[in-house]
Amino acid sequence: MLDTNPDVYFMGQALIEARKAMDEDEIPIGAVVVAGGRIIGRGHNMTERLNDVTAHAEMIALTAAANSTDGKYLTDATLYVTVEPCLMCAGAIGWSQIRRIVYGAGDSKRGYTTFTNRTPFHPKATVTPGVLAEEAAALMRTFFASKRR
Repeated sequence: MLDTNPDVYFMGQALIEARKAMDEDEIPIGAVVVAGGRIIGRGHNMTERLNDVTAHAEMIALTAAANSTDGKYLTDATLYVTVEPCLMCAGAIGWSQIRRIVYGAGDSKRGYTTFTNRTPFHPKATVTPGVLAEEAAALMRTFFASKRR
């Protein structure tokens, strides 16, 4: 039976982006920004390709979403990202005023919750962790295992 849960569907789209990153030998993290039931921004890690430490999936998806709406504030949008955002991305998410953040796997080394007990997001934002977490975590394990051979 097809899953009709929009969180699962859109996290699946973020996982497609993460697989693109993995295929490009980037850390496999993907993100999509959704507004009005449609994807308005997509991104996956591109730090190696662009030689840019800020080219995280979330940053690329936020930029694409802002460009598609001609505005920097994404107050009616939801961000789906396969791994818990780092502190840098969390700051950008907060500045974009996104009201809902959904992520898959936690990141105990570099995730924003590791560094702060305050939310860096907009005060009205909600956070939903753990959506397709095992799939996202498996991509990360596979990627890093391939690097340790």
